[in-house]
Amino acid sequence: MYDIIKNKLVAIKTVATNRKAYHDYYIQDSQEVGIVLTGSEIKSIRAGRVNLREAYIRPEGGELWLLNAHIARYEASSYLSHEPTRPRKLLLHRRQIDNLTSKVAEKGLALVPLRLYIKGSIAKVEVALAKGKKLYDKRESIARRDAERDIGRAMRRQSR
Repeated sequence: MYDIIKNKLVAIKTVATNRKAYHDYYIQDSQEVGIVLTGSEIKSIRAGRVNLREAYIRPEGGELWLLNAHIARYEASSYLSHEPTRPRKLLLHRRQIDNLTSKVAEKGLALVPLRLYIKGSIAKVEVALAKGKKLYDKRESIARRDAERDIGRAMRRQSR
């Protein structure tokens, strides 16, 4: 995937996706945010050693924090490298933070990370406002996906 920044074509490499978020939430609105990392963390991200499955975002003190995202220790770093699940600050403009925080507070929405990717040489996180699904909604989406899969198989068999 590519994007244009300042009239230059920049490659986007998706490192990790949070597939569980699409199963557990209705995704409403997403946006790209920056993330504060240490040197060993960015090297580990470039190596693809990231897990966003249990990650979530919490507003605290007028800032947004990415919690419980697992970025494995970089093997070639010293023994004083980063903690794998430490809180990481997300970088947005003040108005964007206030807007997201107010929506989370008033509408009962959650902020979830959808994917972590490298855009050019900078790590970015796609953050989404999401509303939680009920158990029966999850079952319904699983049944719909299975039905679509069965229809696809039947269509392939007919075309043979």
